[in-house]
This record gives sequence, C-alpha cells and structure tokens, in this order.
Amino acid sequence: MEATDAKAGPDWSIQDVARLAGTTSRTLRHYDEIGLLKPSRVGSNGYRYYDGAALLQLQRILLLRELGLGLPAIAEVSRRQTDPAKALGRHLEWLAREQERLTKQMASVRQTIETLKDGGDMVAEKMFDGFDHTQYKDEVEERWGKDSYAKSDAWWRGMGAVEQREWKSRAAKLGNDWIAAAGSGLSPAGPEAQDLARRHVAWLTSIPGTPAAEDGGDVKGYVVGLAEMYVADARFAANYGGEQGAGFVRDALLAYAEKRL
Repeated sequence: MEATDAKAGPDWSIQDVARLAGTTSRTLRHYDEIGLLKPSRVGSNGYRYYDGAALLQLQRILLLRELGLGLPAIAEVSRRQTDPAKALGRHLEWLAREQERLTKQMASVRQTIETLKDGGDMVAEKMFDGFDHTQYKDEVEERWGKDSYAKSDAWWRGMGAVEQREWKSRAAKLGNDWIAAAGSGLSPAGPEAQDLARRHVAWLTSIPGTPAAEDGGDVKGYVVGLAEMYVADARFAANYGGEQGAGFVRDALLAYAEKRL
C-alpha cells in the first residue's frame, strides 16, 4: 500500500489487491479490459493501482460472482445500482439467508451422524426438515380441483427415495438461484432473470396434474396465477427469501408469460 499524494487516500498495487482478494493479477487486468473494474491510476512503470472505491467495486464483483452471476450480468448490476451501501446491504441480506439455510443443513447432517454413531433409526422428519409436499393441498384442490392434486400426489408418492431427493435438490437449486438473482439487483425482465423464468416454467410443466402439464392446459394463466400467489402467500414467499424476493420472481414470471406463453 502507498499514498499517492497529500490529498489523495492510500492505494494498493495490483499484486497487493490480488493477494488480499484471493484472486490473480491476470483476473484484475481482465476486469480492466472489459471495463468492469478500472484502476484508480496507472504508475509510470505501467503498474495498476487501486484506491478504496476500486476495492469496494471489487468486493461487489466477488460477491456477485459468489451468487453465480456472469460478468455481463455483474456489469448490468453495477450500472443499475450506484449506491454501494444499499447494494452491499442487499448482498448482506442474501448472505444471512444463505447462512440460515446452511445452518439448518448442518444441523440435519449432525443429527444424522449422531444417529449413525449411536446405531439408532433414521428419523425422516429430521433428515428432511421443512419439506412437506402436502402443505398446499387445500390451495391446489380449491384452485384446480381434487383431480389435479390427486395426480400430483400419486406422481410424488410413486417416486423412489432417490428420485424424490434428486427432485427436491433441483427445486432447491432453482429457489436459491431465484434468491441470488433477487438479491443481486438484476432486472426481472433481463436475460438472467428470464432464463430463470424459463427454467421455472419448465419445472412447473414437469409436475403431473397441474394445468401447465396437461395437453391444452392454460399454461399462461397457471403461471400468472402462481406468480401472484408467491407474493400473496407468506408460505410461498418464504421459498424465495421473503416478500421482496417473491416480488422479483413474480415480475420475472409475468414478463416471461407475456412474451413467451
């Protein structure tokens, strides 16, 4: 680290920044080349130097990379969110939700390990805490009829344990990707969110008994109705990090339905 002059704050060389951030000088040069992270100055020796504002931008980039965003999406977010404190606040909210999710998973695994060590019987409710495929039974029957629920229920119960775990894993991945996108500041109508909407609709159409899965079914009406329900019902909203995240999912699905369905 070095001070540039009496008025300017300290800055750090590209080598120092790479070491501190756990990245490489090559990556930082690439970020400069694509306009994602410009150095605050370039020395007479050609070395890049970064001040506090540049480090803040780098922190945001690395956080968004952790969320799974590509560099073009990160560039879009950076253009849209000019208030760094607000942007980092949203990142912090996402990290808190992720911490809570991982804490639950860790507790579940610890419980399983203790059960195995003690030679006890596995308790499914503890292993898969929080998952109940019947919890929306009344809503499904009221909106789409008892036959719809019966078909979906039979489909689910007809799966083996491994198939159920794989399906739940895919559903959880989709939910986490929605939460990450909502916390990143992306536009619901942007390409990243619209790709999530495409995956979401494909997921819905894979579940027997739903209007989206039936030949000639009202897929658009079904998707729009669910999108609104995600926000209106706190149980649904919880799957997407709360009302704000659910609102992002709704807006993305509505945009997708309008253009694609």
